[in-house]
Amino acid sequence: MKTYIAKEKDIQKVWYVVDAKDKILGRLAAKVASVLRGKNKVIYSPHQDTGDEVIVINAKHVRTTGKKLAQKVYSRYSAYPGGLNQETLETVLKKKPEYVLIHAVKGMLPKNKLGAKLLKKLRVYPDEAHPHKAQNPKVLII
Repeated sequence: MKTYIAKEKDIQKVWYVVDAKDKILGRLAAKVASVLRGKNKVIYSPHQDTGDEVIVINAKHVRTTGKKLAQKVYSRYSAYPGGLNQETLETVLKKKPEYVLIHAVKGMLPKNKLGAKLLKKLRVYPDEAHPHKAQNPKVLII
């Protein structure tokens, strides 16, 4: 059996827009990561960028299940003594709702140069306005 390698001329990028209003965070992130990788296409190849561009709107209206709003903690460390900063999901959603979705999708992508390239194809906006009307994005139902 031979490994399929997609040619550059065979790869066609499509723009999708996803409305995150009342969608569950993890399930939405899993679907978006799958589209970014290109797993929804026949020409999928794990070592190539065959995925599409994704625009996510209404990120501040994303939902979670259980007690995650109070119990899920985002941590970052400044590399100084006592420099550990921790915030709950609830406070991060109020301050920068785009970060929550980007962080969730980033964890579902490969941890290499390809993953960094795929993450650049994700655009997240806290409300319905986005500057990508010229790309004529298709609506992706999740």
